[in-house]
Amino acid sequence: MSKKLFVHVKDESARMFKNDTLNALSKVHYTVPLYLYIPPILYFLYVTIFQTPVEQVSVLGRIGLWFAGVFTWSFFEYGVHRFIFHYHASSEIGKRFHFLSHGVHHDYPQDSTRLVMPPSVSLPLAVLFFFAFTAILGPVMMAPAYVGFLMGYLVYDMSHYAVHHFNWKTAYFQRIKKHHMDHHFRDPDYGFGFTSDIWDKVFNTNLPVKPKASQEKGNA
Repeated sequence: MSKKLFVHVKDESARMFKNDTLNALSKVHYTVPLYLYIPPILYFLYVTIFQTPVEQVSVLGRIGLWFAGVFTWSFFEYGVHRFIFHYHASSEIGKRFHFLSHGVHHDYPQDSTRLVMPPSVSLPLAVLFFFAFTAILGPVMMAPAYVGFLMGYLVYDMSHYAVHHFNWKTAYFQRIKKHHMDHHFRDPDYGFGFTSDIWDKVFNTNLPVKPKASQEKGNA
């Protein structure tokens, strides 16, 4: 992504499509993922807790699979953000795709209508990962892993909206807010993790630490 010298810091939107219907569908209220994903999360939690035979998957095994699902989400979140959303496209089609998928968010980071994933993207991905978890783990073991993945996604979407529009004082929230705001306003080619910066540490894409004021003066 080319670095921007100016972004729109007010809660305002850009027009993404000439067609009014398509443009309206590109906007999503932040509560929509809650309505869509809390029911399946509750269902797969029920399956995990009450319908998974303990002789097939122990309680510790279910907890481990849940963590595996969360882990999978965090890696997916990082990979998509870094390699797809921030792909340096050269063709006009590629640049258009980049703008539609993520560039608009960097131009209008406070746009409250485009801070959560639209259902047209999240639902096909949810279905894809449902079949992927089922194919890899089987129908019995997939439930705890899949519910971990869905919960990771929902925490991401809700936290992403909150980071742009709230300023809660908890240590975790302040940490992810600083990390994400640095990605937006210091250097968009670093800091691709959101719910966790673990993959930025692993792949050395954390933003460089700012020099202290005394160091800056000494180097002036």
